[in-house]
Amino acid sequence: MKRREFFRNGTLAAIGASILSPFDSLGRTVPGADNREKTAGSTKNIIFLVSDGMSTGTLNMANLLKIRKEGKNSRWMSLYEEHTVARALMDTASASSMVTDSAAASSAWGGGKRVANGSLNVNDDGSFNKPILQKFKDAGKSVGCVTTVPITHATPAGFCVNSAKRSAMPEIALLYHDLRFDVMMGGGTEFFDAEKREDKLDVFGKFEQSGYAVVKDRKAMLAIKENESRPILGVFHEDGLPYTLDRENDASLKNNIPTLAEMTRTAINKLKQNKKGFVLQVEGGKVDWAAHANDASALLYDQLAFDDAVAEAIAFAEADRNTLVIITTDHGNANPGLFYGDKANAHFDSLQRYRHTNDWILNGTRPNTSISALKERVEYAQSWIPTDEEAREVLSHYQSLDEAGLYNPRKLPFRSLALIQQEHTSIGWGAMDHSADYVELAMFGPGKEMLMPFVKNYELHQLMLDATGVARS
Repeated sequence: MKRREFFRNGTLAAIGASILSPFDSLGRTVPGADNREKTAGSTKNIIFLVSDGMSTGTLNMANLLKIRKEGKNSRWMSLYEEHTVARALMDTASASSMVTDSAAASSAWGGGKRVANGSLNVNDDGSFNKPILQKFKDAGKSVGCVTTVPITHATPAGFCVNSAKRSAMPEIALLYHDLRFDVMMGGGTEFFDAEKREDKLDVFGKFEQSGYAVVKDRKAMLAIKENESRPILGVFHEDGLPYTLDRENDASLKNNIPTLAEMTRTAINKLKQNKKGFVLQVEGGKVDWAAHANDASALLYDQLAFDDAVAEAIAFAEADRNTLVIITTDHGNANPGLFYGDKANAHFDSLQRYRHTNDWILNGTRPNTSISALKERVEYAQSWIPTDEEAREVLSHYQSLDEAGLYNPRKLPFRSLALIQQEHTSIGWGAMDHSADYVELAMFGPGKEMLMPFVKNYELHQLMLDATGVARS
């Protein structure tokens, strides 16, 4: 064989092994294999925290915002500074693409195999991979999920169910009922309320009749006692929960919508009653939605709200000493970053004065909104004033509502506003969709020794089973 052909063929073989055949390493040594026997079964509980769609720049800028606003690191970054976690990079590909969606990403963790984008633990041949929360429930542990998006959404569902379509959320709500998970909390009223479901089925009623404690607002959730014996369903808002920044500046939302940290604390208090342990997934789902919208304040304040949930999990794990905390994301999104300029510091610090997100601005704007009214709305929400030309550019889109993008049902001009806003924040964006970046992965507590510096997403499935001593099934 000629030298050139040798190297060409070797390169193609390597590419084929890493990209075209994502399942080839399933039979190989898995991460931390040398430590498996020593640590297997040492973990009683797992708290798996997912900041959905978190590019590295999101983690970075949220930490900078917290330092400059409060004078301290985020809890996630403080774990790095304290050297108390094992840290790795994770490959997030799906079976169908180097760029995953959330359904396939969560299914890789949940089912232990990569599946095609859009599916939940269903292989190309139609066969199912048993989701990990079902495995842990069969082993006698309590299980649950909390999220800031619909509880039926892709990331919680990937730990829970098999479905060929992630969009089948009305059916996923019914699957949750039959599987009797111990805690499920988030948004998605339209999938449980008889008046909002197309089939008019009262799914809230089904859960209540099956012995669930059903709560629909923050006050009712906070009133749940730590010794509550019933499983809990909490659904607090239609679609996703409001963005953190908008919630914090709206008294009604603060009273009625719990934070992710409050949901996490409530879930832990319920699940920890089980002497055999528990497994909980916590998702900051609207980090992803904000990245899709290139909405800087929505992104960073929801990332910090996720970090508050990390703090709840770490505080419990430090006291408990039998809990493995896993902190990661399913994929990057939009690749935001703070970029150089003479006013970069001042521009970035202006985020501390924001009252509301771009989402709040655009959803409160109408085709007949005047230029002066839009300028006043932006100034009130974010302490900067667009020019007449910039306001006119944003308002022009309301004549046709033509902007595409995920989680933008009204086709509002998020991209247009983000491009204008960039001049006032120094925050730029790579795109408005997921990326193939390797992502951050950290582990705290018993079992972290099994983590190697680089892993593939599906390898976490067996790591969790091994850490808890639950047999492969």
